[in-house]
Amino acid sequence: MLEYNELRPGMYIIFNGDPYEIVGYQFLRMQQRKPVAQVKMKNLINKNCIAHTFHQGEKIEEAEIEYKKAKYIFSKKDEFWFVNPENLKDRIMVKEDIIGDKKIFLKENEIVNLVLFKDKVIGIKLPIKMDFKVIEAPPSIRGNTAQGGTKQVKIETGAMINAPLFINGGDIIRVNTETKEYVERVKKGE
Repeated sequence: MLEYNELRPGMYIIFNGDPYEIVGYQFLRMQQRKPVAQVKMKNLINKNCIAHTFHQGEKIEEAEIEYKKAKYIFSKKDEFWFVNPENLKDRIMVKEDIIGDKKIFLKENEIVNLVLFKDKVIGIKLPIKMDFKVIEAPPSIRGNTAQGGTKQVKIETGAMINAPLFINGGDIIRVNTETKEYVERVKKGE
């Protein structure tokens, strides 16, 4: 059991019987009142976000979340199929609503972590930084680049990413999958 002042963003807790991920935390000590912890948390089952205030003396149950390595193999309609890298006969199907907006970064044969709660897949965790090939990039236009101009490029999964003007089709770029932002060019295209 956790105390109200031990909560941190990224932790998983049980609240009203459901698992939640804490996405925001603020410790408040108001004049002539007892300190409280205001948290924003995301329900891992229905993906709803709520705000709640935990008070001194409250006990919070930590959720037992497990991670299972899986290799993404293909998608069909709203089903995403994964396979256990150690046992290729062990296939796992995950619905699109569980994967959410992370689907834009899934590419074949990529190893991800399936997030499990009570042996049920409730989400996926991608590597924080992944490399993608740029398949479409508008030509660079000469002009004011002193402010670090950007353009939208299309990566191999079909996602659109803001990248610097010097990025061209065929380049390999590194993208932060949490912020959906360009990090660096890994390899210049041929």
